[in-house]
Amino acid sequence: MKTYKVLLHRDYIVNIDAKNEEEAKSLAEFFIVGEKDASTEKEREQHNFRINEIELVTNDAFEVG
Repeated sequence: MKTYKVLLHRDYIVNIDAKNEEEAKSLAEFFIVGEKDASTEKEREQHNFRINEIELVTNDAFEVG
C-alpha cells in the first residue's frame, strides 16, 4: 500500500447569531468542527452566540508532492 499526502480544502457557509461580524468569524472558526457545532450550551451562553446552520459548499482534495 502506498502513502499519499493529500491537501483537503473545505468551505462552509455558517449562519450564526453573534454580537458583531468579527465575533461571528472568530466563533465560527473556533466552534465549527467538520460540519458540526462543537460548542456547549455553557459556551453559547458565555459568549452570547448561536450557530443556526452549517452548509458545506466546497469539498476538494488534491494530491501534494
